[in-house]
Amino acid sequence: MNILFITVLVFLLYYFFKKGNKNTKDVVINKLKINEELSNEQFPKLNILQLSDLHLENISISPNELYEKLKGEPIDLIALTGDFLDRKRTIPKLTPYLEVLNQLQAKYGIYAVLGNHDYVLRQKDLQNLIKTLATNNCKVLQNENDLIYVQGTWVNVIGIDDFSTNRSSLETSYKGVTPGTNLVLTHDPTIVLHMKNHHFDYLLAGHFHGGQICYPKAYHLAKMGKLARMNIIKGFHKQDGKPFYISEGLGQTGLNIRVGSRPEITLHELTLVMDEQKTVKAI
Repeated sequence: MNILFITVLVFLLYYFFKKGNKNTKDVVINKLKINEELSNEQFPKLNILQLSDLHLENISISPNELYEKLKGEPIDLIALTGDFLDRKRTIPKLTPYLEVLNQLQAKYGIYAVLGNHDYVLRQKDLQNLIKTLATNNCKVLQNENDLIYVQGTWVNVIGIDDFSTNRSSLETSYKGVTPGTNLVLTHDPTIVLHMKNHHFDYLLAGHFHGGQICYPKAYHLAKMGKLARMNIIKGFHKQDGKPFYISEGLGQTGLNIRVGSRPEITLHELTLVMDEQKTVKAI
């Protein structure tokens, strides 16, 4: 009886892990239109590719496969929202992905913020990661902002450093921003609970992996802060009337499996308007 029980248990675990690993290869492309009701010829649009949580130790899509999925998409700006890797020996693995992103020829470039896993690296290795990003035409924003001009409209690209490791500084991140659209990039979306007095028109984040392993709810994320305890761990949301999006991420951490979640590539079409009526439509 015990042998039968153990045999069944082993089989179920094998099936669970095999199925979970297969799910990591089922990459979903989510497309959203922000302020879609106001999307007409008089308002410019910014097409943003968001990739988050590559976790290159456990990623199931190759650089070439990533390129094939994206080569026909209109992309103006690429946003990388943190957690590239955990170990220094993985840093060279990042370069082929960055080369592919450069091939997409985003008009306004590639921007990145760092995540809690990136900060596990020792300082010299962290600097090597940042150098690798910069060498491949990626602007790393650590509580900094940059200004781009999109079809007659100014856009502040604001990079807020990782909240979960106490590196965020809203005041520093917003220093010197000009009137215009505020696009915020950050890793841990929990920062939105502290941004009542800091305006953003759209915020992109990651961090939670959509739970990665949900059974059926991602109870294991409770320790990751108030937002996770509210079960706000993926997709489109609003805080104080301001819209933000949480990517499920492209890679995995810990076990290389997904249950109840899928790796995600996100394409955001952001209509640049200064209006209280702002909506989202998934397509």
